[in-house]
Amino acid sequence: MRVLVTGAGGYVGRAVVSALSTAGHEVAALVHHPDGEIPGAAAEYVADIGAARELDRALRGAEAVCHLAGLTRARDSWTEAARYFEVNAGGTATLLRAMEAAGVGRLVFASTGAIYGSPDRQPMGEELPDDPPHPYAASKAAAEAVIGWQARTVSLAATVLRLFNAAGGIDPDSTRIVPRVLAAAGGGTPLEVNGDGSAVRDYLHIADAADAFLAAVEHRQRGGTVERYNIGSGHGASVLDVVAAAEQATGKHVQVVHKPAAAESQRLVCDPARALAELGWKPRRSSLEVIVADAWTATAPA
Repeated sequence: MRVLVTGAGGYVGRAVVSALSTAGHEVAALVHHPDGEIPGAAAEYVADIGAARELDRALRGAEAVCHLAGLTRARDSWTEAARYFEVNAGGTATLLRAMEAAGVGRLVFASTGAIYGSPDRQPMGEELPDDPPHPYAASKAAAEAVIGWQARTVSLAATVLRLFNAAGGIDPDSTRIVPRVLAAAGGGTPLEVNGDGSAVRDYLHIADAADAFLAAVEHRQRGGTVERYNIGSGHGASVLDVVAAAEQATGKHVQVVHKPAAAESQRLVCDPARALAELGWKPRRSSLEVIVADAWTATAPA
């Protein structure tokens, strides 16, 4: 199958290109700015996701689209709310119109588990109501809404993957917890932690995240429907658990400096049961020890 991957130059996008090509699919990579070769891509296109004319050439011959292009930093979205909606929801709408014009009827969309907010019920299943806690999550929810209406209108077959915290390998975002902890271990610098470090999150290996896109692309689905799946490990780990895993992987002590507690949820964990049952997908590499060891191997100085 010929699959166009938008946001192919990003952290998850590169892994998705690799997973699809390894499975035998012909992958076209769409990037906003050229940033070196993308392993596994048979073709590469440079385009703005919000510019329909620029998307036409990339969509020619495509049978499916994995849509990962967008803005992803929740903290930044507080000061750039309009831009987040413009890119994440507006860009998705533009892509959908271009897909309709090109006759492409299959979409897999990268969304976020953050849309659920901080529900009391844990782990989080797909039946929970949406409660976006910041503009980033709200913009992804808006994109999901556009996809839902487009699916009904033009008989699009769409799969929404609500991803939890992708980690492992070479993560370019140094603000995320695994790169921060490993940087502290490798550099011998203190790690600042909000509160006592007991806040629990669901960490998903980047390769398992990519395999979910592969499973969704290959999943049989009728047109005019939207299927939504939570994609996570199903297990929680605290910040101090990440520190312990980093110390085990590196053989180095991590000095933790506790700052005042932040206003944050104590526990956010995914229930991936629906994805396991219906997509045939499984998070095979998402134990915390494997995630952290893999990230250290990928980034440690020679």
